[in-house]
Amino acid sequence: MTEQRTPWTEDQVRALAPDASSLAAARKLAGRWRETGAAGNAVWGLCQGSGAKPYQAIVDLDGPAYKCSCPSRKFPCKHTLSLLLTWSSGQTPARDAPADFAAEWLAGRAAKAAAPPKAKAASTPSQATVEQRRARVAAGLTELEVWLTDQIRTGLAQTDRSYAAYEAIAARMVDAQAPRIAETLRRLPTAVVTTEHWPELLVREYARLHLLVLAHRRLDALPEPLRAGIRTHIGYPTSAESVLAEPAVRDRWLVLGMRVSEQDRLHTRRTWLRGRASGRWALLLEHSFATPNFTGEVPAPGNEVDADLHYYPGAASLRAQWGTRHGAPEPFTTVPAVGGTTIDDALTAYAGAVSEDPWLRAWPALLTDVVPVLDENGWQLVAADGTALSLPAGVRPWRLIAVAGGHPVTVCGEWRADGFDPVSVLCAGAVNELETEFPTEITPTPALADLVSVALLGTARRTADGVQLDAAVAAAVPQHAGEPATRLLHTAALQDLYLRGGQLPHTAAKPEPAVDDPRPLLPRPAADRLSRLLTDKSPFLTEWFTAATPFDFRLPDVLCVQALSAAADITLRAPLLRMAGRRGRWLAARNPAWAKLVDEFPADATTSLTDRAAENRRPSASVADMGTDATTSRNAESGTTADPSSGAEPKAHDIWLFGTSGERKDWFARTRRADPAAASAVLTAAWPKESGPVKAELLGLLADGLSAADEALLERALDDRRGDVRRTATTLLNKLPDAAFGRRMAALVGSWIRVEADGVVEVRVPTELDARTRRDGITDATDQAKLRWDTPDSTITTLHQAIAATPLTAWGPIVRATAENTATTALTLSLPPRYAKAIVDGWVDATLAQHDTAWARALFAHATPTEQAVLRRRELFTLLDAADRIEHVLDLDAHQLNELHAILPGLDHPWPEPVADHVLRLLGERARTTARQPHASAGVYTDRALLTAAGVHLPAELATRVGALADSTDDPAWQQAFHRLAHDLTDRATMLEELR
Repeated sequence: MTEQRTPWTEDQVRALAPDASSLAAARKLAGRWRETGAAGNAVWGLCQGSGAKPYQAIVDLDGPAYKCSCPSRKFPCKHTLSLLLTWSSGQTPARDAPADFAAEWLAGRAAKAAAPPKAKAASTPSQATVEQRRARVAAGLTELEVWLTDQIRTGLAQTDRSYAAYEAIAARMVDAQAPRIAETLRRLPTAVVTTEHWPELLVREYARLHLLVLAHRRLDALPEPLRAGIRTHIGYPTSAESVLAEPAVRDRWLVLGMRVSEQDRLHTRRTWLRGRASGRWALLLEHSFATPNFTGEVPAPGNEVDADLHYYPGAASLRAQWGTRHGAPEPFTTVPAVGGTTIDDALTAYAGAVSEDPWLRAWPALLTDVVPVLDENGWQLVAADGTALSLPAGVRPWRLIAVAGGHPVTVCGEWRADGFDPVSVLCAGAVNELETEFPTEITPTPALADLVSVALLGTARRTADGVQLDAAVAAAVPQHAGEPATRLLHTAALQDLYLRGGQLPHTAAKPEPAVDDPRPLLPRPAADRLSRLLTDKSPFLTEWFTAATPFDFRLPDVLCVQALSAAADITLRAPLLRMAGRRGRWLAARNPAWAKLVDEFPADATTSLTDRAAENRRPSASVADMGTDATTSRNAESGTTADPSSGAEPKAHDIWLFGTSGERKDWFARTRRADPAAASAVLTAAWPKESGPVKAELLGLLADGLSAADEALLERALDDRRGDVRRTATTLLNKLPDAAFGRRMAALVGSWIRVEADGVVEVRVPTELDARTRRDGITDATDQAKLRWDTPDSTITTLHQAIAATPLTAWGPIVRATAENTATTALTLSLPPRYAKAIVDGWVDATLAQHDTAWARALFAHATPTEQAVLRRRELFTLLDAADRIEHVLDLDAHQLNELHAILPGLDHPWPEPVADHVLRLLGERARTTARQPHASAGVYTDRALLTAAGVHLPAELATRVGALADSTDDPAWQQAFHRLAHDLTDRATMLEELR
């Protein structure tokens, strides 16, 4: 038997993904594999795609190299990634030999490797070609120099800064075979219209181009490394062969960061590497047109690989190309401090690189033990000794702030003229990539202000002779540098270099760090899963949160940013904020977009009030700042005493007294569940002083454990000034059928409705309502009547409100029926056409509010005269007994799938076994019908809603059965749909296992 390889870890597979979307797509293919196998250095399998023929995927582990019959241009594609994930999870069986299609491809690779290398045609251009290109470039640069001096002589305020003007000179540079200069020129018009301080930007860029023109003229007199760099900045081509001919630099290269940018449909991926032993930096640059399809050669950030790199020639060599690899990528957890990792080291390295290559725009740096700070001076990184570097304007790395939480971290990024641009952060042994927001503003430089002023006006009107310069710059400016425009460009170039290379750090204070959260950390697989679910707005989120709640996990810090953004969805807010916990609260207080969420966080009984005040930056939240009088007043209201100067660990009741609205609601809800009477007493005591939206929210929490003991407070709330409080009170009183409110509503309806002996109903609703009726929430507004029943008749709204608030038990005497037959009898009455819809809708609303099973059964079976009743059938269905719900579903056949889909959400999750069996049988029948009658309008697309619901609610253990159903289905579309359903069920099972 062939020797088997040890399966790679998931992290190793993750490192091969060309991008995050490919990895996410690969995970979705887990249930589509068959005939997989592993033997020796090969892994293979068949993946069912959208067509009848499955894709053939093969991986040669020695390369690694990949082969897939899909049309994707990504390497590895999602199919080969999915195959490797399946292998890494232990689901790929060992085989004696590869499958035929795999063996054929492997044999071809072996033969190609054994064949002697073919002689390559000489790629080195002739000397005549080189000279011809250089002459063409020189002519173009001469024309560029004339254009630059014309701009400065005329004055930037008067020159043509349109896209057409820049495109004209850029096109000339393309003709002169100077494409890199053309790229620079084409970026300028956009920068001009999006940047407030555009004159300084133009002066810097024009000076940089002027210096490049001068350097090209003296190219032969310069050392070779600098000559190579100049040629690169102009756009001379550098062949891959010439780069590979450079000396190899072997090291264990740490992948510290990766970014993808796009301009004019050209996608560029930059990857920053750092040698573990040497501390040397390298930059890998890849391009892809139209779509960001990059090769899988580059491991993902957080991985290291033993390999050779070949650097592009240049004075400050940074860009490199892969050479020979000596092993597979492996995750790393530490970064050695070789090569300098302080702020001073970063600035010194940048200054040295700029001195070697004056056109260099950025240089990578690794900063250890720095704290990200956001204060009135903007974004900064602060070292332990207080020295700080500013971040560029427009860069807002919230993920960096979240990971650090006010604590020291290691940050990888680039130092540029406008600040330090963070790319990734290393914390707790993991590399976290940071979001990118390219700045659209530059901070004006006072030392360049005079030169910019002259350039704006134009040297034809004012020269730069009287401009104050730094002594070092003044000494370096040639005394006879040509006409005034040329002298200004020369001076600006030197001043810019001096400022860039001579920047010094400033000082800043570090923030109050976030308090540690003692809860267990959400496991990484589950955290990755949650991130994908939130990104996709997956229907699995509800099940995920339900399964995760008992574990009380905290989110990884880096995930707090996504969680706070997703918390804008009110349905996800509570579980997300609970999991974000202390770090999430600390972070939300620093972002104006999330500031309103601070008061929504649940109570944290293990955090002191002082800590919470520091986290929230809200002095009013601390006990001390409440004041003795306020404390005494709140204590008197609640009937308790509390010592504001007590220890750091708060008493639980202090949360009620001094917490935020979110903490108080959370504390009250927990107290209500544990002791309803005590919670009611606390709220009653505090009621006179409560205000704002939280008053209605606290009152609404009485729904848990609602009883007659709460009636007095609810009656009191009917007189509140806030409409939301009054509405909440009427809603809760409606759930107390024996309350005085219910008796008042019954008397009201009894005076308006009369049932004759023959079952005819007479309705007389007054057009004017007294104050007592209005106090109980009954109105005569016409807007609801117009929207709901398309009539301006206000009495219809009045009647509906009264019926919805009337206890259903009160209808027995009105319709002259026993308690058991009240609902059935009421639905057989002859209702007046004017009020029929409002009466039935009122019964539906009352049934849902009072959870009356008998009325729900009758209304579900018979009440369909209004659109509102039909739309609320699902809610009525949920009130039926479980056995009745299952029986109703089982009575539906394949011709009633719309009804089935409408009521299935009213079942328990996951669906009961009889329902699951019935749904699969119906779907199987639909698939067979489609196979027999392809044009009978019974295709899979007509049932996609039911298939989606099945993926969410079927028991996950039915995945194997659904897979067998797919294999027995003849219709390709249905077969694919069943495979997708089986994958969803498998995915849900895996999702739940990740939490355990």
